[in-house]
Amino acid sequence: MLVGRGLLGRLPELAPLPCHVALVMDENVAPLYGALVAEAIGRERVLAVTVPAGEAHKTLETVRDIYDKLLDARLDRQTTILAVGGGVVNDMAGFVAATYLRGVAFVTCPTTLLAMVDASVGGKTGVDVPQGKNLIGAFMQPTAVIADVDTLATLPPAELSAGMAEVIKHGLLAGGVLWAELGRLPWPLPAERWGDLVATAVQVKRDVVQEDPFERGRRALLNLGHTFAHAIEQVSQYAVAHGPAVAMGLACAAHLSAQLGHCAPNLPTDIEQLLTRCQLPTRIPAHLPAEALLAAMGSDKKKADGRLRFVLLRTPGEAFLEGDVPLAAVRETLNSMSKAQ
Repeated sequence: MLVGRGLLGRLPELAPLPCHVALVMDENVAPLYGALVAEAIGRERVLAVTVPAGEAHKTLETVRDIYDKLLDARLDRQTTILAVGGGVVNDMAGFVAATYLRGVAFVTCPTTLLAMVDASVGGKTGVDVPQGKNLIGAFMQPTAVIADVDTLATLPPAELSAGMAEVIKHGLLAGGVLWAELGRLPWPLPAERWGDLVATAVQVKRDVVQEDPFERGRRALLNLGHTFAHAIEQVSQYAVAHGPAVAMGLACAAHLSAQLGHCAPNLPTDIEQLLTRCQLPTRIPAHLPAEALLAAMGSDKKKADGRLRFVLLRTPGEAFLEGDVPLAAVRETLNSMSKAQ
C-alpha cells in the first residue's frame, strides 16, 4: 500500500495497469477524479463505470449492472478493475474482480478516510442482502492500494469523523503508541498530519491480515464493535452509516466488557470521550429497539456454532474473542446504550 499526496495522477507508474482498465466510481466521486484518472492512464484504455452512491446500492443488482457494462465492452481476463472511491465502491468492485470471468486483477484507490484505513486493506469484498450486511462476498486481494490523502480535502467533516471510528478501533487493538497518540490528537486534524495517521492505522490492520488472511484466528479481532455496528446499520435500513455505527459499536463493546468484568470501569468513559471529541456518536438511536438489533445480530456472519461472538476488551492493546456472552448482558448493553436512556 502506498500512502502519500498527489498519487492519483501518477497511477500508471505506481500500480500495474496492463491492457484495459474498468474504472469503477460512484456518482459523487466520478466528477471529482474521473477525468484525472482517465487522463493519467490514457482514455483509450479506460471503460468508466459509474454506480449510484451509498450503502443502499451495495447490492447484487448494482454488481449485475457492472457485469453488463464489462460484457458489453467485451473486456477479457487481462482487464484490471480499478476502484476509485469509498468503501462501498471498493467492496463492490473487488467482488466484481473476484468473479468476472472467474477473476481479474484488482487495484483500489480509496478516497475516504474510512476506506483508506479499513475497506481497502484486507481483501474482503462483497455486497449486502436484505438478511444482512456483506453476507455475499469473496476474499480478493488487490494488486495495489494507492491512498492519495489529498482526496481527504474534498470530504465534509462528517466523513472524516466517520473514518476516525476505524482509526480509534485500530488504536484500541494496538494500544501503546497509537492509542496514546489518539488521546492527544487535535481535532479537526491539520491536513499535513493525515498521511502519518493513515499509514500508522493501516499498519495495524495490515499486520493482522498478513498473519490471518482468511479470518480463521486473530483477524476476527478486527471486528471489534462490528457485531453491534452491523446490526445498527441493518435495522436503521442504512440510515446510520458505517462509521457512526462503528463508533456506537465500540462504545457498546466497551460497556459490555466492563459489565462482564473484563476491563476497568473507566475504560468505556475514556473511549466515549475520544469518540465524542472526534464528533462521533456513542449512543444508539432510540427508534432502533434492542429486540430488533438482537434479531439482526442473529444473521451476523461472525457467528460460530450458532452463537454470537463478540470482540471484548481488557485494556487498549488487549482484545479477545468471546463466544459465550449471556444474551441478557447483550440486551442490557443495548438498552443502556440507547439514546433514550
